[in-house]
Amino acid sequence: MKNDEKSPAINRVDGRLKVTGGAKYFAEFEIPGTTYCVLVTSTIARGSIASMETKKAEGAPGVLAVFTNLNLPKIPGLNTPEGNNAKKPSGGETYRMLTDKKILFAGQPIAMVIADTLERAQYAATLVKTTYSKQPHQTDLEKHKAKGVMPQGERNADYKRGNPDTYKTAPVVLEASYTLPIEVHNPMELHGILVNWTADDQVMIYAKTQGVQMTQKAVAKAFKLDEKNVHVHTEFMGGGFGMGLKTWPQEIAVVAAAKKLRKPVKLVVSRDQMFTMVGHRPYTTQTISMGADKAGKLVGIVHEATAETASYEDFTESTVGMTKFIYNCPNVSTTYRIVPLDRGVPIWMRGPGEATGAFALESAMDEMAAKLNLDPIEFRLRNYAETDPEKNRPFSSKHLKEAYQLGADKIGWSKRKNEPGALRDGEWLIGYGMSSGTFNASRGQASAKVILNQDGSLVIQSAVTDIGPGTGTAMVSIAHDVLGIPVGRIKFEMGDTTLPKAPTQGGSTITSTVGSAVYDTCAALKTSLAALAIAQGNSPFSGSKAEDLVFEDGMIQLKGDRKKKLPVGDVLKANNLLTLDRALDSKGGPEQETYSMYSFSVHFAEVRVNPITGVVRVSNAVSVADSGRIVSPKTAASQMIGGVTGGIGMALTEEAVLDHRFGRLVNNNLADYHVPVSADVPHIDTIFIDKPDPYINPMGAKGMGEIALIGFAAAVANAVYNATGQRIRDLPITPDKVIKRVV
Repeated sequence: MKNDEKSPAINRVDGRLKVTGGAKYFAEFEIPGTTYCVLVTSTIARGSIASMETKKAEGAPGVLAVFTNLNLPKIPGLNTPEGNNAKKPSGGETYRMLTDKKILFAGQPIAMVIADTLERAQYAATLVKTTYSKQPHQTDLEKHKAKGVMPQGERNADYKRGNPDTYKTAPVVLEASYTLPIEVHNPMELHGILVNWTADDQVMIYAKTQGVQMTQKAVAKAFKLDEKNVHVHTEFMGGGFGMGLKTWPQEIAVVAAAKKLRKPVKLVVSRDQMFTMVGHRPYTTQTISMGADKAGKLVGIVHEATAETASYEDFTESTVGMTKFIYNCPNVSTTYRIVPLDRGVPIWMRGPGEATGAFALESAMDEMAAKLNLDPIEFRLRNYAETDPEKNRPFSSKHLKEAYQLGADKIGWSKRKNEPGALRDGEWLIGYGMSSGTFNASRGQASAKVILNQDGSLVIQSAVTDIGPGTGTAMVSIAHDVLGIPVGRIKFEMGDTTLPKAPTQGGSTITSTVGSAVYDTCAALKTSLAALAIAQGNSPFSGSKAEDLVFEDGMIQLKGDRKKKLPVGDVLKANNLLTLDRALDSKGGPEQETYSMYSFSVHFAEVRVNPITGVVRVSNAVSVADSGRIVSPKTAASQMIGGVTGGIGMALTEEAVLDHRFGRLVNNNLADYHVPVSADVPHIDTIFIDKPDPYINPMGAKGMGEIALIGFAAAVANAVYNATGQRIRDLPITPDKVIKRVV
């Protein structure tokens, strides 16, 4: 298939497995003699353990061990200068689970109870009694913003283009601050790990990880093992959203406990522990200062962001990155600071910092458009960047103008009035909002192996984990496009460290990276097949060239005479081959330094606001993706719908609330932490530009998972303004905030 042709809309290749229960998740694997781990966690946010009584727990029925800082086996790789954080974080702390008495955050694991059944472990954990020496804690970013520091690393440095103060003298000036609260990963599948040491230096691990080889490396390093002796398997995940992008301290501790006990140990954390020990989207405040001339041309933008991190580990993300290049503005300045707090460390959450930054920037763009009395799309078009102003490079591809038009037509943007509050349906105020989104489109390094069997079936192998977007479906689609083998005859084997190397799934890179490896490997197999088919005795293709052959529906055919054909399996039989395989490494080239590669999105939202109750309903949503060629249309549409659903949560419902008196969350459950449900989500239209990027990879495909979310919260906030005339800059937009401003 040529890379300008559209891929067929195939069904999920693992769909039947998932809906029938055939797909096995980490906690469902059964190992004889498995024991169960339950974590005891700190109830204070700062201090130390004064005393801990564990005898009752140790004597409870079925209990095998209670591990604390006094008896957890030493982990050799963590006792090195490198393992102990040679480069200290901004807060100056070091955190290694169960290695000392220090308490650095509420919910910190302070003991592990291991028993022969889960219920016995849960009961015994309640018997562990702890007293503390409390110290004053700091969990409120708003009170400690002055303690913000520039993170280490060049990518976090202050950015400056032109004169940052120019905006102050512009004819039209906007200065506004925006707040994004803590958001928590809440996938259906809970975090955890199942560990079985099969020898003193060999371990088998089933884990909830977005990268089996990442976990393999972390465990090998911690226990000073040869990587080949650490076998990690994670074929399926029940949602990741970013929480599986690192190997957490509790995972390493369970590996140590399993080795000490010489028994398999399984940990599945509780739902409330999901709120404290596997990361979250960090609380972030931002200020946008913007100036424009009366013709609607941007003069200057200053974007300042301050976010939380942990006292013991620096976490950073690209909150201000989008501002540097998305619009054609001569004077741009960005700063990013982190504040060490007594909280568990954040982690990337879908859309990561770009989603946080887009809420502020795209809200400010809407506010400036209103000041100029311009349509928000027109304002963006007047400041459209044809080339990357940050890197001074051309974009590898960019079709945002087309995306604006397609989305506007679909949502009915022509019905929108520039005057807020002008549309009403009975007691409901109606508003329309839009925003842009963007995320880096990259291609990393990966390997793949393909095996063709005599029966014409194909097996693809890669270590990549599928966290839910339909990775297997995309890889099967790519192989089908190259080799013409029917989709039902292709199997994708994944999620195991014994398979060819692949990166961790995150950052919208897998289709581009692993997909390129599959494409290249299938192309190599195709070349070998063509040579064998032409050279074999009595070949119908004798005297032909490889380019004269067509691979379609499991057959090799002569382009000029389709009656001359052979099943691909027959080629193997004629050459006395049971299988034919190829394995290749694949990576990008110099094009990544020549072009700026990004995926883009445009989101449109129609909202209905009840000014009496303050209720906001998203009544219509349209998302347009400019992400190159769409390899798997059905799963791509699903990705966009999922991203918009997350964006509705970001805009209207999601907020983890801290009681700063105690440094603890008050809504660490799914009854009080509100995620969107069916009643909150309208019909979502997804539109794809579906034009191949000519440079990024052989398929012309760019990432989509992140842009599905990035910017949508701003589209909702902008629609609420269009409906009510009131700006709500602090997410989520809850009824109390609406009533306070509208009444």
